[in-house]
Amino acid sequence: MTWTIHALPLTLFRAMFDLTDVELDALGARRMTADAPHAAPCRVSLKDATPGERLILVNHVHLDAPGSPYRQGGPVFVREAAREAAPTAEVPDMLARRLLSVRAFDADALMIGAEVLDGRDLANWLDRAFADEAASRVQIHTARRGCFLAEARPD
Repeated sequence: MTWTIHALPLTLFRAMFDLTDVELDALGARRMTADAPHAAPCRVSLKDATPGERLILVNHVHLDAPGSPYRQGGPVFVREAAREAAPTAEVPDMLARRLLSVRAFDADALMIGAEVLDGRDLANWLDRAFADEAASRVQIHTARRGCFLAEARPD
């Protein structure tokens, strides 16, 4: 089974860059500046922010499955200059360079598999995960901080 990796849509976040810090605070969001290489992975562009680049850090519900015990949300970075990444069948460098936690879910948003792996092994793991016809999505997280990075879906 083939698969593609999907970024979050830019439309969810674009207007946040026009908000004041007070308005962002009311949303539980923060304006930030990347201070080190590879420290702020953008979930829209699937690229790491470069030092000095402006970002928004905001909570995002990435597994919106009412009634599922696995409904999840968490903090995501979005680069101000982000362009939405097209779905890809290749593992972006942002994912390949990290220790990842991957979680496979069925159509009812119940977890059917999970693993911690080196990002360079992600493609092979996705191949195996989607060989199970019950797998409808794989959520990809950082292993150390547990933050959502992207989602893979079968083609």
